[in-house]
Amino acid sequence: MSMHQGRERLVVVGGDAAGMSAASQARRLKGPEELEIVAFERGHFTSFSACGIPYWVGGAVPERDDLIARTPEEHRARDIDLRLRTEVTELDVAGQRVRARDVESGADSWTSYDKLVIATGARPVRPELPGADAPGVHGVQTLDDGQALIDTLSRAKGRRAVVVGAGYIGVEMAEALIDRGFEVTVVNRGEQPMSTLDPDMGRLVHRAMEGLGITMVNGTEVTKILTGADGRVRAVATQHAEYPADVVVLGIGVRPETALARAAGLPLGAHGGLLTDLAMRVRGHQNIWAGGDCVEVLNLVSGQEQYVPLGTHANKHGQVIGTNAGGGYATFPGVVGTAVSKVCDLEIARTGLREKDARRVGLEFEAVTIESTSRAGYYPGASPMTVKMLAERRTGRLLGVQIVGREGAAKRVDIAAVALTARLTVEQMTALDLGYAPPFSPVWDPVLVAARKAARTVRGS
Repeated sequence: MSMHQGRERLVVVGGDAAGMSAASQARRLKGPEELEIVAFERGHFTSFSACGIPYWVGGAVPERDDLIARTPEEHRARDIDLRLRTEVTELDVAGQRVRARDVESGADSWTSYDKLVIATGARPVRPELPGADAPGVHGVQTLDDGQALIDTLSRAKGRRAVVVGAGYIGVEMAEALIDRGFEVTVVNRGEQPMSTLDPDMGRLVHRAMEGLGITMVNGTEVTKILTGADGRVRAVATQHAEYPADVVVLGIGVRPETALARAAGLPLGAHGGLLTDLAMRVRGHQNIWAGGDCVEVLNLVSGQEQYVPLGTHANKHGQVIGTNAGGGYATFPGVVGTAVSKVCDLEIARTGLREKDARRVGLEFEAVTIESTSRAGYYPGASPMTVKMLAERRTGRLLGVQIVGREGAAKRVDIAAVALTARLTVEQMTALDLGYAPPFSPVWDPVLVAARKAARTVRGS
């Protein structure tokens, strides 16, 4: 039993998807007389959709507040003691307490806990580049970041934007900036945009981006960010060239924010994320849980831990943690690595392993690629779709699927995500009873066309 008159205290570090889902779920199971819940968040906002920021910047989502799923007031109304603009600076695991600093006043205090949830999220990779902190250079991780970028865009004297990085955020921000009337150049280290795809599929994204008027510079590292006499950004330099810029957006990706956990001696994985058990407990610690972008998750296809910072997982982690911290029981089995995105009307989808992932874990595979259409070929609006499928040699087990196409491509990957979770073979997939009518698909759905080709290839080998 704890010090607080028979009532336990749950402390949550981080007030976005995983942290506040955990707090809300724990509160559903235990009332305030049994469980006190204190949540610390260093920013101004809770429970917001970071995934929506590019669409707000681009104008598809009109208001910032549209991206807030639950306001601080709504959380407090449920007896969650939410402390905004308060940054946790130390975890004392032996003493079961956390140290927090009020960002405005600098005042420091310790709070003890019976149960702790670490949901510190991710931080954007900010390259050690000269000029990376200049005015006009932006990351887009939080609503504050999004607001700062929008302010810069509305004040910018010129209309030239450079995006550094071509992952989901880079590609989505490039589209948002085009929608805002900027000339956009994307500088990307990889050979093609979207390194979450194999390069042959990334090439399709590259072509579509150029079709939008985006200048793609692949296989190039940024060396420095140049500033003008006013100190503001004026260009992005690579080894070979300079690209003039009135605004620069960094879309290089994120890393787990685990400095506190590391200092406290908690177990971290190869990617720097916290390691948990199936109940999302930090390994080796009965009363500490962790979830969201600060943890590593099991990839069910490769059997290895992976770092996959996505809102879908963060919300599921929060549900599982809140259930366990609230005295119930739940587990998070792992992920198959599903992600979708779009560039204007081009939809990009992937799940499972890429070729290089399969090689890295020692799986031998056959890879097939097919061209099909989103609807029956004769039905109005049918558009091309490319499906790439990986199947394990000999067994034919599905290992991964990538789809690039116009309307109807992205959500088709969910068929593959279910098949991966169920460990289906490509042969078994050919028999799936999927919905068909001419407005929705050809008689053989593109995913099944790929499965048939993969099954033939596996049999032939």
